Amino acid sequence: MKTKITALLLLACVATLGVVSCGESKPKPVSDNNENAQSAASQDSTIYGVCGEASAMNTLQLIADNGDTLIISTTEAQDAGTMFGGIAVGDRMAVIMPKGSNVALMVLNESTLLGDWVMPNPLDGTSSMGIRFKEGGVAESINHGAVLYKSWRLVNGQLEVVSVREGGGDFEETEYFQLLFLSADSLSYCDAEETFEYTRPQPEDDYSDLGIELDDGEGDEIGL
Repeated sequence: MKTKITALLLLACVATLGVVSCGESKPKPVSDNNENAQSAASQDSTIYGVCGEASAMNTLQLIADNGDTLIISTTEAQDAGTMFGGIAVGDRMAVIMPKGSNVALMVLNESTLLGDWVMPNPLDGTSSMGIRFKEGGVAESINHGAVLYKSWRLVNGQLEVVSVREGGGDFEETEYFQLLFLSADSLSYCDAEETFEYTRPQPEDDYSDLGIELDDGEGDEIGL
């Protein structure tokens, strides 16, 4: 009888260990994370189009790229702080909303996003570096030798940026950022580790188009 009890206890212990082992949470390999990101990108729910004349304070008329005209409520996006870049007739817009709904969860003004964005170079603080967003999803680096930006797009509410790092050959790195703020002259977004804050570059003084030549201090002397 004692032998049978001992055997049953051993079987119970083995079964318990087996359950604990199967239930352990293991970190996913990096390759799995990349596959998940690619899968999410392939199921992107972003709707692109142009802001129409019937847009109002809480309503966006979107002339979608597929030819549809949509009347979209922006109240929920405004309350959630996910209206980026404002609304202006004729601007390119990107909208995130549930399928079959007319309520936007996020609205991004692509026309506001386009152009040059810079921040102080953290290495010296005297120069600027940044990123240029261009039409057609093209991205470029600004005074950023270590990173060569290649492309950008909006994927399920996140900003996707593809780049190639110096010394990395042709390997493309895809990063996803959460938008925090966008206006005509300010942009900020973040990932899990860092927040990036940009402004528009300040133009250098240029008098060439005014027909004014600056004195370099080496002109001829005036004789008396």
